[in-house]
Amino acid sequence: MRIAICSSEVFPYAKTGGLADVTGALPLALAKKDCEVKVFMPLYKNIKPQKMFDGYGLSKEGKVEFYFIKNDNYFMRDALYGTPQGDYPDNLERFSFYSKQVLELLKRLKFKPDICHCNDWQASLINIYLKTMYKNDEFFGKTATVLTVHNLAYQGLFEKDKYPVIGISWDYFNMHYLEFYGKINLLKGGLVFSDIINTVSPTYAKQIQTPDYGCGLDGVLREKRDRLMGILNAIDYDVWNPQTDKLIYENYSPKALSGKAANKKMFQKELGLKVDEKTMMLGMVSRLAEQKGIDILSNSLDYILKKYQVVILGLGDEKYHKILKAKAEKFKKSFSLNLTFNEKIAHNIYAACDGFLMPSRFEPCGLSQMISYKYGTTPIVTNTGGLADTVVDVHVGGGGYVLADYSSESLIQAVDTCAAVFKNDKKQTLLMKKIMQFNFSWEETAKHYIDMYKRAQTVK
Repeated sequence: MRIAICSSEVFPYAKTGGLADVTGALPLALAKKDCEVKVFMPLYKNIKPQKMFDGYGLSKEGKVEFYFIKNDNYFMRDALYGTPQGDYPDNLERFSFYSKQVLELLKRLKFKPDICHCNDWQASLINIYLKTMYKNDEFFGKTATVLTVHNLAYQGLFEKDKYPVIGISWDYFNMHYLEFYGKINLLKGGLVFSDIINTVSPTYAKQIQTPDYGCGLDGVLREKRDRLMGILNAIDYDVWNPQTDKLIYENYSPKALSGKAANKKMFQKELGLKVDEKTMMLGMVSRLAEQKGIDILSNSLDYILKKYQVVILGLGDEKYHKILKAKAEKFKKSFSLNLTFNEKIAHNIYAACDGFLMPSRFEPCGLSQMISYKYGTTPIVTNTGGLADTVVDVHVGGGGYVLADYSSESLIQAVDTCAAVFKNDKKQTLLMKKIMQFNFSWEETAKHYIDMYKRAQTVK
């Protein structure tokens, strides 16, 4: 099967979140199952392809080829989508250019994909173009389209007067296609025009068909429910494995756990926190936005930081930057705030911390809870989306701590419960050994994607 995977970010080339992890690992897993895979993304600042040709870049990893769309005016910037103050005002121009170039590059390469698999609003236009301006192009005559929604809250909304940028007929600017309360909605267009839609966990696929989680698109999704699937994300154990991880201080395994304590001490020292293995340390690697529970965490921090240590890594809304900076100033020996994205710090948070915070308001899938398991770091989560599919509470035989409801009070209660187990060395050791054996590999998940691709070809 010939597959074109299109994404605005792909690990290890560019990353702001789980989208990049998925689009970096899935192609390699598919290639192991004899699929011919090419991946297409923008050529951002600091990406150095193995070779360049006529405005495109190319790198290879095993049997997978990664192609980069070059346009320095659009992509040679410090961030992928915008600044803390807001999105780049020309994002529609940027990603419509990217989408058109992907389709032209496929033709230049003479690569006729069986499946064009696009991810999120940034690549939705590719599937839209295939069903509009390319609908009579014989080259793509047998190409079926798939759209993966990693987070329905991000939809690619633009003012109506920008519609000509897209380059398709005004006939498609209506409530049945790209129009959404008077604005352009690229994700809506992607949902309408794709042969199959999937999202990144079974529970989230159900939730987004309801008004509470549908972000205004629940009606569209209910109309396409027969073509909507939920496939749980996976993680790449070649990247996330404490036995082989080169970014942490000391490697360890379920049979040799002393390395985890060593990581904690060295990390505490590096961050300027009090070096004390008996003090529970909680980590968070996240976009700092309300979706991720930063509001209830912020309201809990005064209590938590008087008893425990917290390390946060991420960027997000300026509002939460200010709140967290004030907390970091107040609790210098128990709170390390890292307003950046740094792969080494991320790996060390998983390796060094005792608990991992994911109090999300909603969570399409989440990869961090799966990663934290592998590193023996217990996830503390809300019961939503992919978290509901992957985290069962310790008290009913699972490997994490599940909040009773979405509130600061429940978060504090879950943290204190985690601490009670942490203080019992025997219970904590047994729990760590148990969760480190959990398996969320791409091996099984890739099979589900191939089954979905085959279905897309039959319903095209």
